[in-house]
Amino acid sequence: MELTTENLMAIANSSPFIEFMNLELLEADAKTGAISMKMPMRSEFERGGGSGQFHGGPIAALIDTVGDFAVALLVKGGVPTINFRVDYLRPSTGSHLLAVATVRRAGKTVGVVDIDVYDDEKRLTAVGRGCYGTQPG
Repeated sequence: MELTTENLMAIANSSPFIEFMNLELLEADAKTGAISMKMPMRSEFERGGGSGQFHGGPIAALIDTVGDFAVALLVKGGVPTINFRVDYLRPSTGSHLLAVATVRRAGKTVGVVDIDVYDDEKRLTAVGRGCYGTQPG
């Protein structure tokens, strides 16, 4: 099935884990692979009960998922993660996080994506870079 902005969230939500993240697609450009998604805070994502801070695990999952979908949107199909890294810049707090992914290069076999994560006050809280396969499978 061809991956379009119209069916992207249906595909994402077919994964129980991604559905649990409750992502909201805000923008997607199928020509460039640029995409932005919002993830709301939920108690299961807190670093410590009542802290209001996102745990690093959900932030990393957000980075990986949004990076993956940026490449998938560009190559028109699901792709595997090869690797990714996360740099946490400050505590991520607030009602939601916004991840903005930009495909830097999509070659014959590997795509590279930069992902910026912002809190609900538009502060940059984490950055990620992911490598993903570019052969839809």
